[in-house]
Amino acid sequence: MAKLADAYVSEAYGETHGGSIPLVSTYFFGIQRKPATPPSCIMEKPEYVRDLFSAIAGRYELVNHLLSCGLDFYWRAVVVDLIRKWRPSLVLDVATGSGDLALAMKKNFPDARVIGADFCRPMLEVARRKGLSDLVEADGMNLPFPEGTFDVATAAFGLRNMASWDKGLSEMGRVIKSGGHLLILDFSLPTLPIVRPLYRSYLHHVLPIIAGIATGRKDAYEYLGGSIEQFPSGRAMTSLIESCGFDNAQAIPLSLGTVSIYTAQRS
Repeated sequence: MAKLADAYVSEAYGETHGGSIPLVSTYFFGIQRKPATPPSCIMEKPEYVRDLFSAIAGRYELVNHLLSCGLDFYWRAVVVDLIRKWRPSLVLDVATGSGDLALAMKKNFPDARVIGADFCRPMLEVARRKGLSDLVEADGMNLPFPEGTFDVATAAFGLRNMASWDKGLSEMGRVIKSGGHLLILDFSLPTLPIVRPLYRSYLHHVLPIIAGIATGRKDAYEYLGGSIEQFPSGRAMTSLIESCGFDNAQAIPLSLGTVSIYTAQRS
């Protein structure tokens, strides 16, 4: 199994493109979209999108901590506790970005091998400097691994930004072993009447301004609110996950429902 993964982990990161990274809208153009997909981004060239991620890579982690008010540390801790009981030996973190979740798993599961995959090479460079060596530049909807490779596949704030959610889920399902596990961590809309309008106002008005000041690239974040509005949550998401070949999908809301964890098992 280690040799199998080695074939895809190298200094060159591979040459595939696509996928997504947490908290940043990463839509690609010229792709046929299904009716239930994230909102279209007005940025017209994939090269522009890639340049955008390259420009914010150095401040990306800091901005995530700032915009979540530090709650991202708590969310990852909950994820790690959930995965711990599965005792994985080989884990794939899809849309790994700067590698925060992959690094947390690596630290907490020293006997497991954790491979991070993302489409953005500058983000992978940041992840490598933080201590992650097993990294692959790869499209989350076209992963370069054989069927049934991994015990667990995760995606933190990445599935929402893929051009096709069901394709992303199905591809993760393809590379997970039968009986293996899926874990998705992403934003959701609170159901509490008092919290919901306040959260939506923060997403659409406050967050882009803060991110723009911190990174100098407000355009990287101003579409986040729209993507969260359309992303399924709760029962809608568990139904989608099960339609993509998983069983026992469960939703775990966190932080008043602003974030949810979804777990499921590969059939």
